[in-house]
Amino acid sequence: MILAGIVPSSLIDYPEKVSAVIFTKGCNFRCPYCHNPELVVGKETSHISEIDFFDLLKKRTGLLDGVVISGGEPTLHSDLLHFVEKIKGMGFLIKIDTNGSKPEIIQTLLEKELVDYIAMDVKASPDQYVSTAGYNGSIEPIFQTIKLLEKSSVFHEFRTTVVPGFTDEEEIEKIGKMIEGSKKYFIQNFRPSNTLLNELSKQRGFSIAELEHFKEIALKYVLNVEIRN
Repeated sequence: MILAGIVPSSLIDYPEKVSAVIFTKGCNFRCPYCHNPELVVGKETSHISEIDFFDLLKKRTGLLDGVVISGGEPTLHSDLLHFVEKIKGMGFLIKIDTNGSKPEIIQTLLEKELVDYIAMDVKASPDQYVSTAGYNGSIEPIFQTIKLLEKSSVFHEFRTTVVPGFTDEEEIEKIGKMIEGSKKYFIQNFRPSNTLLNELSKQRGFSIAELEHFKEIALKYVLNVEIRN
């Protein structure tokens, strides 16, 4: 695993749990609003060795409930399964943050019971993945991962970062239909800083009223919709 960053303790990344957060290097998407561009492109970042990471976990045994593996895109790493198995063997819960482009990896994690929570970013409606996520591949893997999670008993959430100029009422409507019947959906407001596309660093986020309007639309399709601002 190429580990590019770590948060030793977080109260917000794993719902209702205290977790360490590890960030993997590399992503197959190019979301212009990404606030971790150093994990996607650009200058080489310093790496954290797996030895140092596992030493930290040993020291924090009893203080942490789990580990969040984020990115970048964790499912791109061929040694992810071994990495997760080792963490699980230490008694920690595992949460994976993913863009959903590798359903075969998600399926294996689920089948082997190696993951306790999955957060999937639904970047856009099918027609807008190219512009919103910089993704030119087939959209079918995205739908496959959505279906896998919806059928799974593992805790999961879908989430969308809403960005002025990229997200509107019609987009939320279409995304809602993609995940219709799901139990939990988070609408995340765009943060205008340190973005992959520099021009967006000056863009405003949505107002609370605008976010609440998006929430009303999404509630037609999803049982529980919350705003992360």
